[in-house]
Amino acid sequence: MCKYKNYFHNSDTEQDIFKHQRFQIAQLKNISNLANSFMATKGNIVTVTISIRNMLCNCCTNLIRDELTKNDVEVEDIELGKATISFDKTVISLDDINILLENLGFGIIVSRDLKIVESIKRTVFDLIHNMNNVDSVVRKSEYLVEMLGYSYQYLSKLFSKYEKITLERYIILNKIERIKELILQDEYTFSEIAYMMDYSSVQYLSSQFKKETGYSVTEYKKLGLNLKKPLEKLY
Repeated sequence: MCKYKNYFHNSDTEQDIFKHQRFQIAQLKNISNLANSFMATKGNIVTVTISIRNMLCNCCTNLIRDELTKNDVEVEDIELGKATISFDKTVISLDDINILLENLGFGIIVSRDLKIVESIKRTVFDLIHNMNNVDSVVRKSEYLVEMLGYSYQYLSKLFSKYEKITLERYIILNKIERIKELILQDEYTFSEIAYMMDYSSVQYLSSQFKKETGYSVTEYKKLGLNLKKPLEKLY
């Protein structure tokens, strides 16, 4: 089951918080512009397709659908990254809807750059968690370029601009979560997991795993641990 919190916690620096506040203000202005430019209206009923950040798995769609529905927003269609919604503008506004989503750890995206960042996240998620193509994992930079149509340098720079970690570290954190899952499934040897996740050896895999979790892969399995993090809260 997914659990969500906002990106910015008490441990963030004042600079982080100020940056986030400016980002929120800019987003609200953009959402207001969206409200004036891209929504179809019929009387008081408004229909619009919105892009949503942090939607990485199917439980996200269920959570968002439930929250919007109970707040008088009809969800006509929803998939990872976007939803088409209808609502009575005399009852609720798009800004209100954004606040509902923000409180769940999501939010409406208007910026082109942020839409690309979300596409990066979803592509990394598919690559690490949904695919069994070892070759694609090995050449992950080429895979991202092929899927998104931008150079890896551009994608990496854009990701770092808007997120608190680098793209390379984001990929590593996703690999660590996938390794936890593979250990729990108990279907593969450590050598096979190392190969699947593009580690040159079990020793290298275990060293990085311990750096991130505090346990070697052997200790993690022996103790029967289940320390998986929600993918929306990797950092």
